[in-house]
Amino acid sequence: MGNLRCNTGKRGARRVSLEQALKRIRLFATDVDGVLTDAGMYYAESGDEWKKFNTRDGMGLKLLQKAGIITAIVTQERTKLVARRAEKLAIPELHQGVLDKLSLVREMAARHGLTLSQVAYIGDDVNDFETLKEVGFSATPADGMPQVAAVVDYICQKKGGEGAVREIIEMILAAQAPSPRKRA
Repeated sequence: MGNLRCNTGKRGARRVSLEQALKRIRLFATDVDGVLTDAGMYYAESGDEWKKFNTRDGMGLKLLQKAGIITAIVTQERTKLVARRAEKLAIPELHQGVLDKLSLVREMAARHGLTLSQVAYIGDDVNDFETLKEVGFSATPADGMPQVAAVVDYICQKKGGEGAVREIIEMILAAQAPSPRKRA
């Protein structure tokens, strides 16, 4: 498992365990560049832009949806590539061109009848900072910026674009899995 900071007692609230925080999650939101991708910007001579997404992260997002958890992409960028990826994964909440991510995540949670304690967010850079400090569970890839790593609940073993999102998803799904009943 990655580096657990367990900052789940944010803003003076009573600290909760990692497992308790993960069990509460009903909405999973992720940044794109540096999280779903390797933070690289690839440009062709023709001017086309490319991004490399990890298919295992994509499967993880589908598994969350199957488990009844709302999935969201929240990014400052605005590209057709991200829209196509979100469409392929049937992500119901795609938000591009977002400058104030915390306000958007608050609005999205409220619209779904959730509190921020029921939101997981993974981001990697300073534009994710405020959101990461406020949600119920926050994470950054192994190569997230140091100031971001200082405030999150969990630092992944995997880098952005290399399975960090799937790592967090597996933790959420494991925490929310029904416990096996003991035989009498």
